[in-house]
Amino acid sequence: MAPYGSWTTPITSALVVKAAAGLGGVAVDGDTVTWAEARPEEAGRTQIVQRAADGTTVERLPAGLNARTAVHEYGGGAWWVRGPVLWFAHWDDQRLYRQEGDGVPEPVTPEPATPRGDRWADGDLDPTGRWLAVVREHHPPGGGPADVVNEVVVLDTTGELAPRAVVSGPDFVSSPRFSPDGGLLAWLQWSHPDMPWDAAELCVAGLRDTPVGPALQHVEVVAGRPDHGPVDLQLIRVEPL
Repeated sequence: MAPYGSWTTPITSALVVKAAAGLGGVAVDGDTVTWAEARPEEAGRTQIVQRAADGTTVERLPAGLNARTAVHEYGGGAWWVRGPVLWFAHWDDQRLYRQEGDGVPEPVTPEPATPRGDRWADGDLDPTGRWLAVVREHHPPGGGPADVVNEVVVLDTTGELAPRAVVSGPDFVSSPRFSPDGGLLAWLQWSHPDMPWDAAELCVAGLRDTPVGPALQHVEVVAGRPDHGPVDLQLIRVEPL
């Protein structure tokens, strides 16, 4: 017997969430389907799971690795795939990692000056397979929230050239995407005090080759200027420049 409201129960919060794996971020590449699973029983880490055409599934990340990014604080876009290669941001250090097949994931971004000082997210691989366009959120040593810098960075997958910012200035950037022929780059940007659904701008630029990698040219805001009001970006078709 126990006083009202003080009895013990086998139905605990841990029991409720134990089997409640969160699914998200589905990507289809050929016959392979990839998705993310949040695992409450593994301290909430996010595992990347793939299903092949024959129905077999495989968990890509070794124990201890967590595909989650802190970019924009609320995260999103922590991983992407192309063929057998998986790129993901690891929660503990926020560096970007590359894993080919069942190989050991290797970091592909430099170690920042301060722990978790550079955060990576939302990347896209160009048709040549060499260049990644990625969002980088830089937290300078000793800086505060007003000193954080969001940029679209071009990353050389061969490791020959250092990461280089190609879009700087807006308070926030997201969703860099190459056109299928690799000739254009599109992205979203917005600035304080707006939220992205209030005044995001959809930008498109041509790409030209330089000795240090792709560079932007003929940058245009094709939709979503703040003085035009909110725009349903899903309905916009971007024609080649």
